Amino acid sequence: MRGSATSLWRLARRARLPFQPPAHFSNNNTALSIARRLCATAPFRRNDFSSSRHPPPFRFSTGQRRTMFIQTQATPNPSSLMFYPDKPVMQVGSADFPNPRSAMNSPLAKSLFAIDGVTRVFFGSDFVTVTKSEDAAWEFLKPEVFAAIMDFYSSGQPLFLDSQAAAAMDTAIHQDDSETVAMIKELLETRIRPAVQDDGGDIVYRGFDPDTGIVKLKMQGACSGCPSSSVTLKSGIENMLMHYVPEVKGVEQEMDAQDDEATLSGQMSS
Repeated sequence: MRGSATSLWRLARRARLPFQPPAHFSNNNTALSIARRLCATAPFRRNDFSSSRHPPPFRFSTGQRRTMFIQTQATPNPSSLMFYPDKPVMQVGSADFPNPRSAMNSPLAKSLFAIDGVTRVFFGSDFVTVTKSEDAAWEFLKPEVFAAIMDFYSSGQPLFLDSQAAAAMDTAIHQDDSETVAMIKELLETRIRPAVQDDGGDIVYRGFDPDTGIVKLKMQGACSGCPSSSVTLKSGIENMLMHYVPEVKGVEQEMDAQDDEATLSGQMSS
């Protein structure tokens, strides 16, 4: 619940809107107090209001290799963890790898999927988000992830074997885009995407239906399958888009087959 309050507060601050907690927060004193306390704080800094502060940097060194400092940060999704290698990851955009097959073009993603228990990999501008299976433990996975990241940066390999397949510019504004679509894309890129990436994920624009006013989006990285993602999508992103773009009447999340299976599994286990 705290992850939901934090994500919504971030979106409200970026849009310079007053924070309005969702109605269901009124029955949860803890969540409501967290949301109000966040609204009364000093200007936002990424590390201040993440689901947990950065632990001390992990110093990793093997043999003749240069020492590398890697930091980790928790996300609202307990199955996902952000790794900061203190080096740029994606120069432009982001990249999501929902399964091992999708990682064949990236040596780093491929090596991370080779670790038993890793189910998803996501690249941001300066971080790598790794998602694990429910039965895997971070205390055993983290050293292997550290080693894989260190080996990659020591090898000098490119992040992608085919550079043209690196990042999809879903929010790039094209000449044939309507004024409404251009405004939606600009809000996603400048106000919404940075807040979502602070939680180790990303959001991808999939389309706008002018007849229904529905914007279709896809959550990636830690935000995919996160228990609080639906709250963030409806109470944060939808409200912001509807506030600035009157033509928008709602937001729907597109899910691939793997996301559908994860959601169904979560519902059956709850």
